[in-house]
Amino acid sequence: MTTARTWAVALTGVVGHMVEVEADLSNQTPEFRIIGLPDKSLGEAVQRVHNACKNVGLSLPRRRLTVNLSPASLPKQGSAFDLSVAVAALAAGGAVQSRAISRTVHLGELGLDGRLRPVPGVLPAVFAAMRAGFDTVIVPHANEAEARLVPGIDVRAAATLAQVALWHGADVEPVDVEPVESISNVSDPPAQLDLADVIGQEAAVEALTIAAAGGHHMLLSGPPGAGKTMLARRLPGILPPLTDEEALEVASIRSLAGESVRSLDLVPPIQSPHHSASVAALVGGGSRVARPGAIVRAHRGVLFLDEAAEFSRVALDSLRQPLEAGAIEVSRAGFTASYPARFQLVLAMNPCPCGNNGVRGAECVCPSLAIRRYATRLSGPLRDRLDIELHVARVAVARTMRGAQATVTTATARERVREARERAAARWRGTPWRCNGEIPGARLRQFDLRVDPKARAPLDTALERGALTLRGYDRVLRVAWTMADLAGVDRPGRDEVGGALFLKRGFIS
Repeated sequence: MTTARTWAVALTGVVGHMVEVEADLSNQTPEFRIIGLPDKSLGEAVQRVHNACKNVGLSLPRRRLTVNLSPASLPKQGSAFDLSVAVAALAAGGAVQSRAISRTVHLGELGLDGRLRPVPGVLPAVFAAMRAGFDTVIVPHANEAEARLVPGIDVRAAATLAQVALWHGADVEPVDVEPVESISNVSDPPAQLDLADVIGQEAAVEALTIAAAGGHHMLLSGPPGAGKTMLARRLPGILPPLTDEEALEVASIRSLAGESVRSLDLVPPIQSPHHSASVAALVGGGSRVARPGAIVRAHRGVLFLDEAAEFSRVALDSLRQPLEAGAIEVSRAGFTASYPARFQLVLAMNPCPCGNNGVRGAECVCPSLAIRRYATRLSGPLRDRLDIELHVARVAVARTMRGAQATVTTATARERVREARERAAARWRGTPWRCNGEIPGARLRQFDLRVDPKARAPLDTALERGALTLRGYDRVLRVAWTMADLAGVDRPGRDEVGGALFLKRGFIS
């Protein structure tokens, strides 16, 4: 038999598709060809596989060798197919047993000396193999810890092609070599930031707690030195820890981005791109291989845009669709990749280009037209998707004196957020939503959840006067329900609705 089959995984975003790798020998002019819509890096696997096999003592037969990647209509990118192509080719020539490789998934890049090199995206690829019902997957030594994060599948880590061939019954001399280690730096653990460090901003800390409890997007505006960045960077610390499933999603995205993943981190991630970031840096993409952008890497965590008004208008408006859908699709000429993007957005900006507009004792040198243009850098549709908009003023000197202490710590705020989320989860049990920030407005306006007319009178008045859009109306209702959960009441009253309306259009001093 001159035909052999094994399996690999093609990634489209974080979704893995099983690819059958078929190798066939024929008595024609000697040639080695890969077909099935490979990209350039996969086409170069011919030379890598040929040299790797020869250098480990497993030369390929001098006949026409055709390797087909099926389904042929699915684009395949990257060097992770090298190992599967080599194993299928060796099995077609009789060097390894065809039956041994028929239900095994092979992932890894080959060096010319036959060593296996790590590849990005191993975690989602192994997860796809597990869901497809495969029992065994072989990965490079450097990807072993990452692959073992997926339960229910036998992971074997190999250092060389010769080691893999031995497992499949090849007659080859084992050689001790130094395994190729990952050159990707492991992300440093985030610093432990506590809300106790925030002095004199009790109202802003309460607003941050409300945002965490309901998963609400927020805008912090105020002069430099008011504490906007300090507040935003402490938001992940008061969010509930990720579940195992969510942590696996986050780790899969980190793997696709080329980070070294060795364990599941239960702390929600935070991404803070520079204001010079392009649309592609935020959304993700690439000419040949789609890479996740900051929006995707913030999945299940926080996307913090400091100096938001300095971002390009196009880059900011690219946030609008994922804020509503919780996912993003990157379309290029040769492929389309879908990524999850359910994040909590926090924007921070100054009141004007110089930052002194409205600051007591400071002089603003910005013309009124410049102030107006600066404020409109955030488009109306984007601001309409924010649940909380508040101004944070600088702290008075008297409140920074020695002995002044914050009354709220990260631990106490996290406990309040946990209790509020549990109340919301009990309310939305049996629905696809988990927190108040995800609830469609139409659901909040239905009879069983309708707020008392007297309590929502200020909100109705704001809608009638045009101060709020219907989307803004619904977002105020979401915040009101979160405030009710924090207060331990069953339904928002006038205080909660008024407080939510204040957070949408109010001022904190």
